[in-house]
Amino acid sequence: MRIKSQWFRPQTPKTPQQTASALAFIVWRLAENMLKQMRSARFDIDVGLPYFAFMREVLVFLIQVVDRMAFERMPATTRAEFTTALVRRVAEILEDSENDLLGVPPPGLQSHRAQFIDLFNARSDDYATFGHGPDGPDFAFVRYLGSRVTELMTEKDRAWTLDQIMAIEAPEAVATLQRAMQDVLSTEPRPARRRQGVSGD
Repeated sequence: MRIKSQWFRPQTPKTPQQTASALAFIVWRLAENMLKQMRSARFDIDVGLPYFAFMREVLVFLIQVVDRMAFERMPATTRAEFTTALVRRVAEILEDSENDLLGVPPPGLQSHRAQFIDLFNARSDDYATFGHGPDGPDFAFVRYLGSRVTELMTEKDRAWTLDQIMAIEAPEAVATLQRAMQDVLSTEPRPARRRQGVSGD
């Protein structure tokens, strides 16, 4: 999966909010791609509530991975600002999509945005118990995502969901996310493009 993850002017300092906004779009694209690949592998994830239940769990997982990578690369204060901005921006993107397809929740119920932030906070307590190193999230970290997604699947797919998530979907998404994080945080100048000359002969 190809993702645009390089700044036009990487040398210019970026605020935590700017960095978070760039990563939020990448996280969203990766979650959409994971859902697409699950469907291609013949897992039933229907449009509507099942679609967004899947997206929420994957988005929470990917943000947790980004936050751990930020821990290794940012001062504590910057990381806190960055992760807060990332969660809020992803919640906004998700809410726009849910409002369009599911409708705005009726008065008295939480907004889709607030529901996602509540889910993120609840899952954070669990993810905090898992490890993350230079190679990415540990076995328990990824297995937790697999277990959460398995609970969302239809009965016929549950036996195969954990293996699909752990062996294929999560590792691919994390590898792309690691490259994207490196690019987004890089301050190295972009290599100049070589112009193709036109011969007059």
